[in-house]
Amino acid sequence: MGAWCGRSLVPCGAVGGFFKRFHTVIFFAMSSTAELHSLLRLLDDETPQVRQKVCDKLREYGGDVSEALAEYPHPLTDFEIGLLSELLKPSRRDTLLREWEVPFHGWRAMDDDWDMLEACLRLVSDFLHDGVTLRPPLPDFLDILAEEAAPMAEQAGIDGLRIYLFESGRFRGNHENHNDPNNCDLAWSIENNTSNPIGLATIFLLVAKRLDLEVEGINFPGHFLCRIENGGQQLLCDCYNGGRLHDLNEILSRKDVIEGAITSALTSSATPGEILIRTLRNLEISLHRSDEPEDAALIRQLVESLKP
Repeated sequence: MGAWCGRSLVPCGAVGGFFKRFHTVIFFAMSSTAELHSLLRLLDDETPQVRQKVCDKLREYGGDVSEALAEYPHPLTDFEIGLLSELLKPSRRDTLLREWEVPFHGWRAMDDDWDMLEACLRLVSDFLHDGVTLRPPLPDFLDILAEEAAPMAEQAGIDGLRIYLFESGRFRGNHENHNDPNNCDLAWSIENNTSNPIGLATIFLLVAKRLDLEVEGINFPGHFLCRIENGGQQLLCDCYNGGRLHDLNEILSRKDVIEGAITSALTSSATPGEILIRTLRNLEISLHRSDEPEDAALIRQLVESLKP
């Protein structure tokens, strides 16, 4: 690192180089892409003044540089990707808070507003994304998935969609990392073919909406399920476990299924607002367990904003 000049944070042997690089950050007047390329060359400079200037400049990109980075001629190392993503995170927090919009009366007012649910989940997805790797936004992922599933859905209706998504193994429950915050990033889930129970069920619901097929979410305690009708039979679909089916009437007739909360949950339909609240609460818990208290506190703000 070189000898340090008294109490200064600038290495003696790097003073000239520091000012040269610092001027690069302050005074270059280039296109956005060229500017980003200049910033990337400063990623490994730990000089506080340079690091702060890089952070300030990166805020102008709104937390996502993936499109501009696609034109960068030199691939970043894993270390550089991780560092760049962390430097972009404050901007992603700002963007999430700035663009977050909820009904005046909170989650209860969302009623059947599936478009608002998807818009909110997209914001969460964009926030959880690293802001570095290029990928389609959540709605595009869902459109592509619906297009892929359409032939089986046309042939066998909602059961065809269930088979395509889950029984075929296209999607599987993330049993190994059930509490991974990425499970709440549905774009990540579609890209990696895995999620938690509510993540997979939400994908099922949103793809079914695109194909005009009927499926309902069940906000069951401890496990999120879906309800479908096939051949006049009411069935529970466990998306997390390969789309396994259970006869709803048979379950309701069992002696160990008492009247009350369980019966009410199995026969009710989760609203978009309920799905959003449960997803955010799961995410908050996952972020705490991942030792990301600042992000967990941010998600708690979103939960509070949804209260009636």
